[in-house]
Amino acid sequence: MPIAPPENPARRTFVFDNLRAWPGGAVETLAMTFVVLIAVRVFHAEAWQKATLVAASSFGLLLSLFPVQLVRRTGISVNVGTAVLWCVSAVCLLVAGLGGRNMDIFLPSMVVALICLTLSIPLMSQIYRKHYPDDSRGRLFASTGVLRKASALIVAAIFGKVLENNLDDFRWVLLSYGACCVLMAACVLAMERVHLQRSREVRLFGALGHLRHDRIFRSLLTSWMILGFGNLLCWSVFVEYVSNPSYGYELTEFTIAFITGSLPEIMFLFTVVGWGIIFDRVNFFAVRIILNLFFIGGMLFYFSGFGVWALCVGISLHGIGRAGGNIAWSLWVTKFAKAEQVAEYMSVHTFLCGVRGVIAPFIAFPMIAHLGPRWVGGAGVVFLSVATLMIWPHLRPKQGDEDEKPDTCNRG
Repeated sequence: MPIAPPENPARRTFVFDNLRAWPGGAVETLAMTFVVLIAVRVFHAEAWQKATLVAASSFGLLLSLFPVQLVRRTGISVNVGTAVLWCVSAVCLLVAGLGGRNMDIFLPSMVVALICLTLSIPLMSQIYRKHYPDDSRGRLFASTGVLRKASALIVAAIFGKVLENNLDDFRWVLLSYGACCVLMAACVLAMERVHLQRSREVRLFGALGHLRHDRIFRSLLTSWMILGFGNLLCWSVFVEYVSNPSYGYELTEFTIAFITGSLPEIMFLFTVVGWGIIFDRVNFFAVRIILNLFFIGGMLFYFSGFGVWALCVGISLHGIGRAGGNIAWSLWVTKFAKAEQVAEYMSVHTFLCGVRGVIAPFIAFPMIAHLGPRWVGGAGVVFLSVATLMIWPHLRPKQGDEDEKPDTCNRG
């Protein structure tokens, strides 16, 4: 792992982001595995309830335009805004844990908790853009990702075993997640404060104006919308596919947690630093195409293969793709946006992610129930293939784009 940069505030941010990575990695397993696993095994949730829980994080992305604008309007630091959101998540997780086996308490509490966790993403991107050097941002972010995924790996195994031994212990699992949110908030408050230029008026959809003025940004988001929808269509039912006996698998809670939680994190752990270096040095469009190929391979094995071995291969490929995708998804706007506009560019990106993320689960769950898992996987492959073909022309820019490319793709 690279040594922290010697200069402040990069060093301070790197140190506290590494500390935040431990509770942050634990919290990642909530949306990825355990919220659906608890809903299926503890609450025997209906399809719309499972879809709502899966869509909650994306609904937070859909609303992510607003925190950036509110931070601008109020003048509070990005750090404080982020910490407030994580503390709200902690309170909601506390309520869900203390509510017992009551779906009327569990569902709304978890939805609000997951929404607040994702509302903070554009704000954290602004911190990374402000504090990390351009030539090592991807590497530093990836290095922190190693710790984050190591934490997720450990937590997925522990919580999977806890639930396998006694499903009623889901309360302690949720309370543990709440404690992690508080620790995350403490870490971001310890970083040097980042402020956005204060605005006298709140234009909630003002950031969408960048789509009109930045052609390459608009083109990339269109492709990302298609590939993201295909990815989310499959991701929504990863846990449902292996936890619902109707689809042919009768696995224990620990095995489900290992396949859907631990295994992709192991692959993430082994490959994320390499992806960080690639992100810093390789053409972004080439990186995006390679990532798409990993996701396509993962979907084909996971949904079209036979046996646990196919599940493991598929989820491993998906984990490798997710390692690079996490870096690309979190930092790509730092390559395209001016320094002051990073949070706004990111909020547009996360807003559109939220649009597709809210829709995808409500299509995925009825689709797998009525058509079967192979149709879900096939649809995902088609969407990602189309998105990849859309990106391909950017690898060979037209002659007229040569003067535009350095200004558009390497700003700030």
